[in-house]
Amino acid sequence: MRLYFRKKQKSLKKKYKSLKKKYKSFKKKYKLSYLDIISILCASLVPLLVTGPFLPDAILSILSLWFLFYSYKKKIYYIYKNVYFCFFISFCLICILSSLLSSNVFFSLKSSLFFFRIGIFALLISYLIDKNKRILNYFYYAFLITIPALIIDGYVQYLTGVNLFGQKINGIRVSSFFGNELILGSYLARLFPLFFALFVIRKNKKMSEVIGIAILFILIDVLIFLAGERTAFVLLNLSTIFIIVFIKKYKWFRLGIFIISLLIVTLITLNEPEIKYRYIEAPAKSMGFDGSKKHIFTPAHDSLIKTALNMFLDKPILGHGPKLFRFECKNDKYSTGIKPCDTHPHNFYIQLLAETGLFGFSFLAGLFLYFSYLMLRYIYEYLTKKKNMVDRLSNLSSFRFINHNLANYYKWQYFY
Repeated sequence: MRLYFRKKQKSLKKKYKSLKKKYKSFKKKYKLSYLDIISILCASLVPLLVTGPFLPDAILSILSLWFLFYSYKKKIYYIYKNVYFCFFISFCLICILSSLLSSNVFFSLKSSLFFFRIGIFALLISYLIDKNKRILNYFYYAFLITIPALIIDGYVQYLTGVNLFGQKINGIRVSSFFGNELILGSYLARLFPLFFALFVIRKNKKMSEVIGIAILFILIDVLIFLAGERTAFVLLNLSTIFIIVFIKKYKWFRLGIFIISLLIVTLITLNEPEIKYRYIEAPAKSMGFDGSKKHIFTPAHDSLIKTALNMFLDKPILGHGPKLFRFECKNDKYSTGIKPCDTHPHNFYIQLLAETGLFGFSFLAGLFLYFSYLMLRYIYEYLTKKKNMVDRLSNLSSFRFINHNLANYYKWQYFY
C-alpha cells in the first residue's frame, strides 16, 4: 500500500512540475508588456472609428502625447529624424500660418494647431512595429472583430430595411452602424488592403482560416457595392488589380474571390433597378454621355469644385484657411452653379488648393509625385529583374496607410 502511494505521489509531482512548466511558458508567451498595451490601444482605433470621431480622436491624442513623453524619457530622438515626418511638420506649419491669416482664425486654428498629432501617431506605429511585432496580430484581430460585425449588421439592414439597432436603410444605400453617415463603403475599401496585407504576412495559416477569410473577402466586396459609394467601389477594384498583378503568392486566391464577387454584384445589378441607376445610368447621365450638358461628375459636384477653384484664384498662395470652405462658399464672389456650398467640395485636392493654397497643396502633390516615381521604379524592377514586389512596396504600403487611412478618416475632422 505504501509503495502504491509513493508511486502515486511521484506521479502527481511530475504532473505538477509539468503543469507549472506549461504555465510559465504560457505566462511568458502571453504576458502583456506596456508596449503590448499601447499596441492594443492603437489597434482599438479600427473598431472605434465606427463609433464616431470622439473616441478614436481621444485615443489617438493620448497615445501621441504619451509617445512624446516616452521618446523624451528614453531619449530616442532618432525617431524624429525622419524625412517624411519633417515634411509633414512643414505642412502643419503652413496650415497654421494659413489659419492665422484667415477670416476666422479661431475656428480654423481649432483643426490646424494640433494636427501634428497625426504625424506623432504615425511615428508611434512605426516604432511599435519595429519593437513589438505582436502589434500586427492585434490589428489583424481588431479587423476580425470589426469587419464581421459590420458585415452581419450590413446584410441584415439590406435584407430587412433596418440594422440590428433599428437604424433604417438610406434609400438603397447600406450604412450599418454608421447610420446617417454614408461611409461604410469608404471604411471597408480603404482598410481592405491593410487587412489583406496582415492576412498575407501571417505564418502557419490553417486551411479553415484561409477558407473563412475567402468568404469574408467576398462578403466585403459585395457589401462595399451595396453601400452605394462609387468611389469606394473603384478603390476596391484598383487595390484588387494591384494585388492580382504584383503579389504572386495570393494572386489566384484574390482573383477567384473577385470573380465570385463580380458575379454576385452583376446579379444584384440586373435585379435591382435602383442600384443599376446609381452605378451606371446616373453617372452616365451626369457626365453628359446621353447627349445632355457635360459636367465634371454631377451638376452638384461641378458647382462645388468651381466654387472652390474661384476661392483658390482669389488667394492662391496660402488659401482661405483650413476648414473654412463651408463659410467662404456662401460668398457671392465665389459661389457658382446649383449647389455651391457644403462643408467641403468633395475633392480633397481641390479643397487643399482652396483652403491652404499652392503652399499647402505642393506638399501633397510632392508626395504623390515622389511615391508615383517609386511605384513606377518598383514595377520596372519587378518586370525586368523579377525582384520581390511585396518587399519593395513596404514603404508604399506605409505611405498608403498614413495617407489614406489616417488622412481619409481624420481629414473630415481637420477640413470638414
